[in-house]
Amino acid sequence: MAETQQHHETDDLVTGEAVALQLPAATIGLRVASGLIDVTVQLVLLLVAMLLAFVASAGTDDALVATATVVASVTALLVLPTSVETLTRGKSIGKLALGLRTVRDDAGPIGFRHALIRALVALVEIWVMSGVPALLSGLVSSRGKRLGDYAAGTYVVRDRFRLTMPPPVAMPTHLQHWARSADISALPDGLAVAVRQFLARAVTLNPSARDTIGQDLARKVMEHAAPPPPAGTHPEYLLAAVLAERRSRDAARLERESALRQRLLGR
Repeated sequence: MAETQQHHETDDLVTGEAVALQLPAATIGLRVASGLIDVTVQLVLLLVAMLLAFVASAGTDDALVATATVVASVTALLVLPTSVETLTRGKSIGKLALGLRTVRDDAGPIGFRHALIRALVALVEIWVMSGVPALLSGLVSSRGKRLGDYAAGTYVVRDRFRLTMPPPVAMPTHLQHWARSADISALPDGLAVAVRQFLARAVTLNPSARDTIGQDLARKVMEHAAPPPPAGTHPEYLLAAVLAERRSRDAARLERESALRQRLLGR
């Protein structure tokens, strides 16, 4: 179970119902295809920028021509890629075409710092070294990470991947009254995901491990609920009741907030 929680912290998003949604990393083939599109676009932009720089500095001294060339190169290879990925929250032209997105290692959206670091490292691993380090790094990484991803703390996911939501946990009927009257606070994301995954996989565990994990999770969950359930309540029924009640309360809260917004906006 500890391994499950650790995996959640690095790979998953968590919904309001404590469902861990694993974001599938892009395959190396998609990464290469996306990179080729981006390189082609940047080459075109670089040629256009260089042409404009030469035209603008025509008839001047060599130093001004060299300066214009550097500015054009930095704009095409650094400024524009950083700006595009920042404004689109992780998408470049190639990623947009193939349904990919760059996210942080915790699956959150990237910001300016991440995009800048990726673009800076790309100057070396892609442009100076012809993409060889990026390809080798992607082949050995379980997430297809290039060196820029390691430096920025990011990876690329399949943005158009269809997620399948598991069915909600059912409320045990004999605990319905207790759950509705109990003071149950929101569970920490890691604990809520561990409980849901345990309930989904309990039948596959051996009896000893199932009992130990259930007791441990029940003890942790009761730190967020009061009063205790009726004496003799099975840990798995307790866990199911808490998750089901939190889901019901969260759904009711969202409905109230939606109704309030509609009244305030006059819709």
